[in-house]
Amino acid sequence: MDKTYVAILSFAFLLLLHYLVGRSGGNSNVKKKDVQLPPSPAAIPFLGHLHLVEKPFHAALSRLAARHGPVFSLRLGSRNTVVVSSPACARECFTEHDVSFANRPLFPSQLLVSFNGTALAASSYGPYWRNLRRIATVQLLSAHRVSCMSGVISAEVRAMVLRMYRAAAAAPGSAARILLKRRLLELSLSVLMETIAKTKATRPEADADTDMSVEAQEFKKMSDEIIPQLGTANLWDYLPVLRWFDVFGVRNKVLDAVRRRDAFLRRLIDAERQRLDDGSESEKSSMIAVLLTLQRTEPEVYTDAMITALCGNLFGAGTETISITTEWAMSLLLNHPETLRKAQAEIDASVGSSRLVSADDMPRLSYLQCIVSETLRLYPAAPLLLPHESSTDCKVGGYNIPSGTMLLVNAYAIQRDPTVWEEPTKFKPERFEDGKAEGLFMIPFGMGRRKCPGETLALRTIGLVLGTLIQCFDWDTVDGVEVDMTESGGISMPKAVPLEAICKPRAAMYGVLQNL
Repeated sequence: MDKTYVAILSFAFLLLLHYLVGRSGGNSNVKKKDVQLPPSPAAIPFLGHLHLVEKPFHAALSRLAARHGPVFSLRLGSRNTVVVSSPACARECFTEHDVSFANRPLFPSQLLVSFNGTALAASSYGPYWRNLRRIATVQLLSAHRVSCMSGVISAEVRAMVLRMYRAAAAAPGSAARILLKRRLLELSLSVLMETIAKTKATRPEADADTDMSVEAQEFKKMSDEIIPQLGTANLWDYLPVLRWFDVFGVRNKVLDAVRRRDAFLRRLIDAERQRLDDGSESEKSSMIAVLLTLQRTEPEVYTDAMITALCGNLFGAGTETISITTEWAMSLLLNHPETLRKAQAEIDASVGSSRLVSADDMPRLSYLQCIVSETLRLYPAAPLLLPHESSTDCKVGGYNIPSGTMLLVNAYAIQRDPTVWEEPTKFKPERFEDGKAEGLFMIPFGMGRRKCPGETLALRTIGLVLGTLIQCFDWDTVDGVEVDMTESGGISMPKAVPLEAICKPRAAMYGVLQNL
């Protein structure tokens, strides 16, 4: 009992010491009377505004913006933060001050999972990052490369649709209850596994209740262990004193999962290197094959460490963007059956019922594209984008932003701004028809130098998956109950309640489905 009492007193003393040092230390340069800092809610000692971190965080920040304005500041433990929630101020950040905000904050937990900050999404702005960005946009995710991936995407979509068709055929009334969240996550992981690695992934047994390869299942298990340790939920990043004790064992949990992930990625790279050594190259080579080919001429640039970090980043960034956005789109369509019928009619008229919709059909399916755009407006997969950090002092919205401040841009709030969007919370794909939304501000994939380079791949995959689901099946809610649209939150914005729905093969598509 005495030892426990001493430990509690010691911990309390360290908290107090940390707070006093923080007050007297490195932030003195931002407390000058002549500096106009953004407004801020009332803070509490040591924690600052961490007590305001509620789930979903983007919604909590939207409520704070309604009280404190489109630019306000927070102190999240030891982190000074500014939150931007208006189109004008976001434009200012990513145009006039784009270089100033091109850095990422270095969180201890993210350093552990991002190859010590060398991954594309986490690395600091500079020559190394610019080279990574060039590789990603030119060599891996260009329009030509994405076009070459269409066959892989279509094959994975067919595999998912076939399994759903078989489930429906075996169900009473040929209508199956499908957990769409799981199917979509499996699909996005499988697409990325094929496009990034193409290692002739091992498929599970025919009667296994999954569409994922064994490799994709392994990667999902590791991701499920890593992701909960990231973001504002992890106080370890915001309160350095917790890292002295690591009372929650965060470091060991993350390191264990990261070690297994890195070994997994190295196996994929080694397998692809062996395939190349055997002379199995083609125009549709995997991303790893492209990088290994470049390694032969510039080994000092395309190191194994760089390839591992880049591929790990692509896996992590792509999986949830695709699956979460498609799940939100299907949820919206189930709650708006008239929109679903209109989308089906467009596909029937443009594609017909003798084949599945393809990537080449996408430019002609304008209403389907409107649905995707409206889904991204209402439910951006990364509602706060990824955090930025100022490398120089600058001004946003008339307020001084000191160097070293973390920037959170609330895309969720910006894309629901009532001064920009008519009926901003209403699902209206028609607002995007005939260029009516041209020029209205949306940033679901970010903006400026740090904009997501995988936007083209994500949009192509989402459009093809959504279009195929609409074309092949009639959909209904479970027991006629409206789909719950409650949001969860973190780095991404999944649904709080995973989507389940009733799917029934459309009579006009039976011939195609039976021959998949």
